[in-house]
Amino acid sequence: MRRRTAFPAALTSLGALGLILLSPAAAHAHGDTVKVVVTGQRAGHVTADITWENDGDAVDTAVAATVNAVSGDGSRTLGPWRLVRDPAAPPAGWSTAETLPPGSWKVSVDVGFPALGHGEREVGVPVVDPAPSTGGPTASPAPASPPASAPAPTPTPTPTPSPAAEPAAADRSAAWWTAAGVCVTAFAGAAVGVLLRRRRARRRP
Repeated sequence: MRRRTAFPAALTSLGALGLILLSPAAAHAHGDTVKVVVTGQRAGHVTADITWENDGDAVDTAVAATVNAVSGDGSRTLGPWRLVRDPAAPPAGWSTAETLPPGSWKVSVDVGFPALGHGEREVGVPVVDPAPSTGGPTASPAPASPPASAPAPTPTPTPTPSPAAEPAAADRSAAWWTAAGVCVTAFAGAAVGVLLRRRRARRRP
């Protein structure tokens, strides 16, 4: 009975010892270094991919990494900045919350956790023209010209008497009135003469 009880206990001890020995191997399955590839920039944000050196798996744990940038002429330095998860490039993508100004930059990334890693690259940030403003006044379209209408008929000018015709008409009118006056005078004179003759005839015996 004692031998049967001791045998299972020995198996349990050996199993626990095996788990203890295998645990470090499982912990170091990815290796002790990470691969850092600086992929460029997006709208001035430095982007990088971080994977395990041995198997190329994406690092799915927290990463402690710093980013430094030096201008092409060496006159300006930026950083250190921290890398954060890049939602636009899962699962191995990382980026900076800060942005590089336009220009040429030499970017270096150093990882300290969960393993050591380093990467660097020349990155160019282009100058982006500002978007045109849409709130300014807009030119109003020119009013459409009215449709052409038919030309109005030209009135026929009324002929006006010439200056030479007016005196001639006045002369004719004056001559008519003169002739009429002569006729009336002659008629009146004849009538008076007839009356005088009658009166003289009555006075005679």
